[in-house]
Amino acid sequence: MEKYLSLLSFGDTGWGDELLQGALVTISIAIATLPFGLALGLLVALASRSQSKIVSGLATLYTTVFRGVPELLTLYIIYFGGQILIQKLWTGMGFPGSLSISPFIAGMVALGLVLAAFSSEVWVGALNSIPKGQREGAAALGLTRGQAFRLVVLPQLFRVALPGLGNNWMVLLKETSLVSVITLQDLMFIATRANVATKEPFLFFSAALFIYLIFSVLSAWGIGRMEMHANRGYAR
Repeated sequence: MEKYLSLLSFGDTGWGDELLQGALVTISIAIATLPFGLALGLLVALASRSQSKIVSGLATLYTTVFRGVPELLTLYIIYFGGQILIQKLWTGMGFPGSLSISPFIAGMVALGLVLAAFSSEVWVGALNSIPKGQREGAAALGLTRGQAFRLVVLPQLFRVALPGLGNNWMVLLKETSLVSVITLQDLMFIATRANVATKEPFLFFSAALFIYLIFSVLSAWGIGRMEMHANRGYAR
């Protein structure tokens, strides 16, 4: 037991500092990805409801691709393919040297694209639940379509979509573990490195499991509080 406590301790002899740093990277990339993915998902949802067949077709194609391709493959394509593309553009413009994408940015973009594909379905369901008469009433009051969406639809949209978006967040939190494959030093990366150094896989992967569970429990509590706040004043 003393050996295990020593390995998990903080300081030069333990991995506690590294695990904490990895946990901070994990929650940081999840928080950074969330607004990007949800905002893009809302745009995709609005595009899918467009009267233009081209726009709605592109939205459908987007969701089909990113919901059908494994997240790990998306991450590889964004990280390695994005590096090649940026380097070619950089040299094509005549600039010397080389450019690279940081693992954090690549992970955020890749996970955000996937999150957008899944959250767009939640947004579409929420948009469909809002009665058409409310938009017609806003138009009768002289509001533009943009004003009607911002003042009438959007406040209700978040309340209806919140449970589904909460599920998307929980999935995103777990999918952050994939970024370890592109050398981002998140919780899984640190746990794997500690296992290689100490040959104690059960200890460090159990520690990672415990930290992920803490994140999940706190997230579930926070989402529940947000739902209670969003539903205040509404009849059950």
